[in-house]
Amino acid sequence: MNSDKIRLTAKDILEKEFKTAVRGYKPEDVDKFLDIIIKDYETMQVEIEELQQENARLKRLAEESSKRPAPAAQSAAAGTTNFDILKRLSNLEKHVFGSKLYE
Repeated sequence: MNSDKIRLTAKDILEKEFKTAVRGYKPEDVDKFLDIIIKDYETMQVEIEELQQENARLKRLAEESSKRPAPAAQSAAAGTTNFDILKRLSNLEKHVFGSKLYE
């Protein structure tokens, strides 16, 4: 995870001390809310790590599949030359038109 972008950790939130004032917030309410935030931070951290691992796995799979040789049908098609195409066309014409073509 890019720690340069995230300024707080769950531990930072847990350990944060606030000064009290005469007309301040109720400490119990603040503590309850901060507990929710801490749990969310922890959950997001776990999810981010899982997604990073999945991303790395998918990148490895993509690299491996690009290194594999092409299936036989694709490599045969890639190896077809103009001569092969003309030969096949000639055979097709003989089959379709038969001896009429050469009379």
